[in-house]
Amino acid sequence: MSTLQEMADKLADDVLAAEIELGDDRLYEKVSQVLLAASPTFQEAYMTSIRVRLAERRGREYLEALLAAKRGGTVAPDVPPVEEFTGSGH
Repeated sequence: MSTLQEMADKLADDVLAAEIELGDDRLYEKVSQVLLAASPTFQEAYMTSIRVRLAERRGREYLEALLAAKRGGTVAPDVPPVEEFTGSGH
């Protein structure tokens, strides 16, 4: 992994953790704007790291909901429509 990607991954992890502490679920977008002004290359690597982490989170939440439904004998959740995620910057 390149130094650029390692730095972007670390920042993405830190920002997503800070979102919880600060109660700001769009902090990653604000940080992205700061990065874009300084380095578009770094900003793109950072946003790639953010997108994959958010996608993994959504996938994991869905999997956990499926398993909870199965174990609890309830109806499994539907797959969210693609439109729910478009235009969100993820």
